[in-house]
Amino acid sequence: MTDLFSARAEDLALQGAPLATRMRPRRIDEVVGQPALLGPNSAFRRIVESGRPVSMLLWGPPGTGKTTLARLVASHADAEFATLSATSAGVKDVREILQRARERLMTQERRTVLFLDEIHRFAKNQQDALLPGVEDGTVTLIGATTENPFFEVNTPLMSRMTLFRLEPLAPEDLRKLVETALTDTERGLGSAGLTISDEAAEELGVRTGGDARQALNSLEVAARMAEAAGRKEISLEDVAEALQRRIVRYDRAGDSHYDVISAFIKSVRGSDPDAALYWLFFMLEGGEDPEFIARRLIILASEDIGMADSNGIQVAVAASEALAYVGLPEAAYHLAHATIYLATAPKSNSVGRAMSAARRSVQEGPTPSVPTHLRSTGYSGAEQLGHGKGYDYPHDHPEGVVEQQYFPDGVPAEAFYRPSEHGEEAEVIERLKETDPVLKRRRD
Repeated sequence: MTDLFSARAEDLALQGAPLATRMRPRRIDEVVGQPALLGPNSAFRRIVESGRPVSMLLWGPPGTGKTTLARLVASHADAEFATLSATSAGVKDVREILQRARERLMTQERRTVLFLDEIHRFAKNQQDALLPGVEDGTVTLIGATTENPFFEVNTPLMSRMTLFRLEPLAPEDLRKLVETALTDTERGLGSAGLTISDEAAEELGVRTGGDARQALNSLEVAARMAEAAGRKEISLEDVAEALQRRIVRYDRAGDSHYDVISAFIKSVRGSDPDAALYWLFFMLEGGEDPEFIARRLIILASEDIGMADSNGIQVAVAASEALAYVGLPEAAYHLAHATIYLATAPKSNSVGRAMSAARRSVQEGPTPSVPTHLRSTGYSGAEQLGHGKGYDYPHDHPEGVVEQQYFPDGVPAEAFYRPSEHGEEAEVIERLKETDPVLKRRRD
């Protein structure tokens, strides 16, 4: 009787659930997208269909099917599906669920699949509490994370799990979901007899960022709007109203933070101002700290442009100062200004190469001793020590340069700086052609 009441309660709860929950796939063939995971000969599909699951980590953006796939793993294995959320569970909860899993295994000979949502939010001691149950087979652990697990999941736990990566759903996959939801009379919106315009369906597919949950729940809101207006077709306006604004999938504290700033930097370095502007505003719309962006521009100005256009560092610093002075949203002009300037500037990494060469010489060479003629003479008694004796003042010579030793004793004079022929650095090459012969320096 209890099971009947529980089943009835579950059915009633499902009827009142959001559309995305009602439409959750019940079989692996109902899952759309993820061809790398669900292809006929894929490792993940073979594991699921074998009914002998392994502990695994599902890594991917929101709404890509992590919970659904975990449920299907348990279903194919005829295992109990237990869940924990890392945002609310503690070590005590972990130990209790492991104890129940042991009892279930002993009394019912039934295995347990433990689904841990947002595993990256578990502290080290909480992750460590899972280890014994995973190691002895008490549970098959399936962790879900939106963050790079190599940064967020403990190595001991990570080594006991197989990593599978999920990708955002393609617009055509989301459109298929939308069409299924509109025709499904059991769980979807089929009983309402609604259709959707091609433009509206395309908008849902594109503007929900590959998130099936967002697409289906936005569809449900748009459907309510169409019904309220007495229309049978969901319009582009209905979808736009349901969405309000594009969902920017950007987590400034997570893996996306590093990937997007990398794309931004590489676009500027690659002299593509349009792509650089795209990533700039992707970050700004996603809530990235604008000071972080400004700092990266300042670094980039010397790392990737450097001597080819020394004005680049001034533009980057000025953008940072403007940000501090006026703040967002107005300072977006200054960040965009600096981004365009640096992206279109001539490029040279000669500063970075010179730094590396000089650092290597210091690290690998002897402990230097400053030659006597280069030592400070700015204090009483320096002359008695012989400091500065023999120093030849360059300004006393018409060319402004004179041959003398500048490197420490025992350290060979080496050309660390090797300019490129880009931008202003081409002029530096001409100046070095005049000074290098005097200093007996070779840069070829």
